[in-house]
Amino acid sequence: MKKFLGILFILTAYLNTLSAQEKLVDRVIATVGNAHILQSDLEIEYTQYLAYGNKPDDKVKCYILQQLLTQKLLAQQAAIDSIEVSESEIDDQLNYRIRTMIQRAGGKERLEEFLNRSILQHKEEMRPMVAEQMRGNKMQQQIISKVDVTPEEVKRYFNSLNPDSLPYFNTEIEYAQLVINPVLTKEEKEQFRKRAETYRQQVLNGSDFGTIARLYSEDPGSSPHGGELGFGTRETWVKEFSAQAFRLKKGEISPVFETQFGFHFLQVLERRGEEVNVRHVLIKKQPTYESLNRAKAKIDSIANLIKTKKLTFNQAASIYSDDQNTKYNGGVVTNEDRSTLIPMDQLDDVAVFNAIDKLKEGEISEPVLYTDKRLGEQSYRIYYLRSRIPPHKASLEQDFAKIKEAARQDKVNRTLNKWFESRRETTYIDINPDFLSCDELKIWTKPMKDN
Repeated sequence: MKKFLGILFILTAYLNTLSAQEKLVDRVIATVGNAHILQSDLEIEYTQYLAYGNKPDDKVKCYILQQLLTQKLLAQQAAIDSIEVSESEIDDQLNYRIRTMIQRAGGKERLEEFLNRSILQHKEEMRPMVAEQMRGNKMQQQIISKVDVTPEEVKRYFNSLNPDSLPYFNTEIEYAQLVINPVLTKEEKEQFRKRAETYRQQVLNGSDFGTIARLYSEDPGSSPHGGELGFGTRETWVKEFSAQAFRLKKGEISPVFETQFGFHFLQVLERRGEEVNVRHVLIKKQPTYESLNRAKAKIDSIANLIKTKKLTFNQAASIYSDDQNTKYNGGVVTNEDRSTLIPMDQLDDVAVFNAIDKLKEGEISEPVLYTDKRLGEQSYRIYYLRSRIPPHKASLEQDFAKIKEAARQDKVNRTLNKWFESRRETTYIDINPDFLSCDELKIWTKPMKDN
């Protein structure tokens, strides 16, 4: 109920905003070189900000306009440098944004009500701006692509920091994992296939597909929306799913088929060129008691090979692990920045923390039954502790990789600032007086240099 009231509040505020906008004729609110930024450009971006579930805030429009000014400068340079993006790249980005907006709004119908237009209309309104953003992003990446820092620059950056403001790092570890997933036999899978087939027959016999999906589908992302996934290309889904989605005509229902996620059946809602909108029902394959016992026996035997030094942990992980993300680097786990050093307080699973916390460097854990919180999937795992760094204040010796990345990011920021300042000084920029009170825009109103 709270979530619904929150959406209702945002929707009401948006409709009030829209009503006021209807009285305002579209106008130029900024000019960058020979390109104009319209009031409608800003409102489209603000609408997306609201559609992502954010609360109305007129101050955000200052930030949005700043981003649009930045985007125009980058896009103009991209045109000079012949940097382009393909239509398929633009479509992929648009589809991603629309899918996210549908999920946040609580379904396609609610989103269209919120936007006061069809999703197709909104998508076409977004296309020019998204294309420009993508060209600008490519231009920005080109500007910073060669930015790197030498060890001497890292040292100078570190020495320039105030010693009293150096960060304090909690205990960090380097660890590896070996994962064994339970594997179902054909006979064990059959119960899940039969469940999916039962629901498919109900649809074929006249039951509403959306109702069946809401009641029984085990895909948490689409079941609240009647199983609808939105438009996608062949690359959007796994190959088995795409094969079914692009084989059928509008309205047709697929047979039950299997993917890595479980057993599905789907219905094509609409086809548009190389895109198709589908809805589906998913029945996940759950491990049986017997399959978990087989996985436990397998990981026990692998652990014994490591303990008796017949294989190193890295070798065992490379040969036997079912985790495709770590298998090919010996099971070593990395964080989002691709660093192998993981703060202990970022281990969000109690079972993993407890298994690793008691280890000494070079030891492996006993097998742990692990449940993925996001997907609900179970597996057996053993962990290997490569190193442990005690809590400490940042130092060049122990934290070189982190400091190097901070130094590189500082250099990236300075490189971009220098580029923008040089373009701002030589480009005609005019901003509507209504926005000159925005602190974010004051730097853009400085006089340009004479050529």
